[in-house]
Amino acid sequence: MTQIVETTAGKVQGAREGTIHVFKTIPYAASTAGTNRFLPPQPCAPWSGIRTCTDFSGRAPQAGLRPPTRPELENFSGAADPSPETEDCLTVNVWTPGCDNTAKRPVMVWFHGGAFAYGNANSPRTHGHRLAARNDVVVVTVNQRLNIFGHLDLSATGDAFRLSGNAGTLDMVAALEWVRDNIAAFGGNPGNVTIFGESGGGAKVSTLLAMPSAKGLFHRAIIQSGAAVRLRTKQRALALTECVARHLRVSGAALQNVAVAQLLAAVDPAQKALGASPFPLFDRYPFGPVVDGDVLPAHPFDPAASPVCSDVPLIIGDMKSETASFLAPVDRVWDRTLTEAELRQRVEAVAGPHAGRVIELYGQLYPGTNPAERLIAITTACNFRIRSLALAQRRAALHQAPVWMYSFEWETPLFDGKLKAPHAMDVPFVFNTLDLTNATGGDADAQTLADTMSSVWAAFARNGRPDHLSIPAWPVYESDKRATLLLDKHCRIENDPRGEERRLWQDITGTV
Repeated sequence: MTQIVETTAGKVQGAREGTIHVFKTIPYAASTAGTNRFLPPQPCAPWSGIRTCTDFSGRAPQAGLRPPTRPELENFSGAADPSPETEDCLTVNVWTPGCDNTAKRPVMVWFHGGAFAYGNANSPRTHGHRLAARNDVVVVTVNQRLNIFGHLDLSATGDAFRLSGNAGTLDMVAALEWVRDNIAAFGGNPGNVTIFGESGGGAKVSTLLAMPSAKGLFHRAIIQSGAAVRLRTKQRALALTECVARHLRVSGAALQNVAVAQLLAAVDPAQKALGASPFPLFDRYPFGPVVDGDVLPAHPFDPAASPVCSDVPLIIGDMKSETASFLAPVDRVWDRTLTEAELRQRVEAVAGPHAGRVIELYGQLYPGTNPAERLIAITTACNFRIRSLALAQRRAALHQAPVWMYSFEWETPLFDGKLKAPHAMDVPFVFNTLDLTNATGGDADAQTLADTMSSVWAAFARNGRPDHLSIPAWPVYESDKRATLLLDKHCRIENDPRGEERRLWQDITGTV
């Protein structure tokens, strides 16, 4: 057992993992079941005695919402969290080198991925013991409400549900308030908090950067493969609620009494009934934060960067071949038998009338590659890279806190290299938990890069600058040079990597 720590709600006791103290499933707010469903997070009831926090005991409801993958890739990211799904899911996990309230270590708060729909903070690859031990930081991972439970906009029902579309968004603020009020007792500095996340977690970080209620609760930010330039409009959020009501034949406050499984089963048909967004490359989350003029006054980075947290230094980047994992279930992509005609059909779906010029340019840039490989490059650029670039460019244009940009270039040798550098593979590099996944085949270069990446992220958390001996001097991102750190076997700086692709997609999307 480890030390007993006094929190604002009561005493907690965790366990030891080597030299690290770990506290699992500490509540930062009350259960969201029953009359708390769809409402802003409520304070948890204080407890007497000592609460044992040695096991992961729950994650947000999400059954059936994770997208399919190939059987070969089921364990690519390591073991899944076996804890049950529950509406009592507003919890944090803490890893710390010591519970000495004068240590004032940097605090790194992780928001998990999963497109605001699925995922959790308990997975082995995001265990914070190595990140904490190697870098003398405190690591916090956050569970929150997701999908229909966190983002069903019932504001038309009445004032009680005015903020329901952003219930899960407000969970993030409640978690950061818990950090502010409690983390000193775990050896952390509430005045030096870094928020970071990948994919949907990066979108959560993007969202927090635009939230007035979050201002001052964090001091640095890292967005990994999850730039959220735009979020839901109020009109679209209410239209989705109508689709849910039609599907379930239940509306308003009565939805608080619908079974969890029924609500989850309504997600997919409601989203299909809603239809595509008029901004398909930038509006990513049907059930996600809503720009309501209150919790979120405006889109985070559209048409310009939000000024709300413009004093917060930012690292942003993504993977060289994000969509290799998303396209893996498509046999003709995985087998590399996709035809040129099939390539054109898929490109037309994302580029519309610009498909011809896209195919022509990628044929020039990637000679000798097959259509499947070019499809991965094209969809990575238009689904991920263009959003990261727009966010970085618009944030840098504020000329306030610095922005640094990176691209993760190291490619896994597994599966004959078909996955290249896919979406989410960087997560265990940041946490230095490669051995808890099956992503790298034990490659020595991968472990060296994990040591580097986790150290650079921690250096940024400590100092507000990503300066570390393991990488070259990393210039800030500015639109004239677009300096980018390429994370690979040998890390290097390159100005405007894949610039031809950038210019094409900026022209197509109007984000020049």
